[in-house]
Amino acid sequence: MLTNYVYKLRPSQTQDLKMSNWLSMLRSHFNWCLNDRITQYSQQFIQGDYCDIRTQSEACPLTSCVSKNGATGEPWKRGKTDKEGKVKNPRRNPGDIQITALPELKAARPWFGGIDSTVLQQNIKRLDTAYKNFFDGRGFPKFKNRSNFTSFTFVMGVKIQGSKIYLPKLGWMRFHNSRPIPNGFTIKACAVRKRQNGWYVSIRIEDKSIPDYMTKLLKDVVKVIGCDMGITKLVHLSDGTQIENPKFSTSKKAKRTLKIRQRRVSRKAKGSKNCKKAAKKLGLFHQKISDKRQAYQWKVANKIVFRNVDAIALEELNISGMMRRCRVKVDEKTGRFLKNGQSRKKGLNRSISDAGWGELILKIEYLAAKQGKVVIKVNPKYSSQECRNCGHLDKSNRDGEKFICTECGHHEHADIGAAKTIHDRALNLVRGDSAKPGVRA
Repeated sequence: MLTNYVYKLRPSQTQDLKMSNWLSMLRSHFNWCLNDRITQYSQQFIQGDYCDIRTQSEACPLTSCVSKNGATGEPWKRGKTDKEGKVKNPRRNPGDIQITALPELKAARPWFGGIDSTVLQQNIKRLDTAYKNFFDGRGFPKFKNRSNFTSFTFVMGVKIQGSKIYLPKLGWMRFHNSRPIPNGFTIKACAVRKRQNGWYVSIRIEDKSIPDYMTKLLKDVVKVIGCDMGITKLVHLSDGTQIENPKFSTSKKAKRTLKIRQRRVSRKAKGSKNCKKAAKKLGLFHQKISDKRQAYQWKVANKIVFRNVDAIALEELNISGMMRRCRVKVDEKTGRFLKNGQSRKKGLNRSISDAGWGELILKIEYLAAKQGKVVIKVNPKYSSQECRNCGHLDKSNRDGEKFICTECGHHEHADIGAAKTIHDRALNLVRGDSAKPGVRA
């Protein structure tokens, strides 16, 4: 069984400064490795033939590389052999090549020697994960700046004694031991993260003697509850329950506070101490909003999961697609840009981001797995426009939160009706009545 515990660290001034310097160096190392891979790919697969300076002859990028020490240099270097004499992993990937080149990095830049070696290795594996996500259909890896590179990871040498934790190359450090680690669990890794109000550590612990959580099979599911995500109300349940949406960052008071604090930052001289103080206050307010949202989402997830049901039906939402910008409209005659509704959609995007549907769904899935319950993802297409009485589907059936069927006159709350439709579609999947989710039986 694997789980994570999060604690707040209490570093000394020296340790605080050292960890901040580590973040700067690791961010520079990450960006250099990413640029190295992009450059090597360009040299090998995009550019044409080139002249090799050493041999003074024409070379092809498909067979040789300009820089042998780069991300793709010497990919066929002989590896270790097993008992049968066969070479293990004869072809190395860019991550292995860059990890092998770390001693050369420390020799050329001695200040990297102050960072633990496993931290540098995990920094390269972080880039490998970004490339894997890209090949799985997500965005291409991006260069990091101070705002989006705030953590590093240890995988060896971490020890805990009472309210002190030992981190390699950083020494013993006090932390708020708010949640003792259970007996039998061993530390597998820990990630140190910097936030506006200090440093936090997330410790991954494992106990192989405890089995993982077991969920029910679909054939054993009897009771299902449907959930429809919204903005006016955060969640609508198929039993008629509605959960409020506090709107932590889009409420009138929050928007006014954000506007004032952002204005104070913009009025300070850039780079001055007063500008940094104002920016820190702004960051603390953003963190306060985030913490409130996280706490409320756990409360909502508990309220949904801890019901007398066997399965929870959720919408399979493409949130990033819902928040995508509107397509550009151009006048064919004049070539000028026309209004495309983006200014109105901007407010909707902020409301969706503030609701945090993705994080809420992850929390529901986590708690459902702990309780042995099933989470069923259902296609929500036309769930709020389809009449539950006669099955008539029409966009004009819905008017805001009201649903009135233009065919038979059936009326109800639109979002609660959508939650009931999601409940029915999940039952169809459980019983095998419908091969396509989202199609009414």
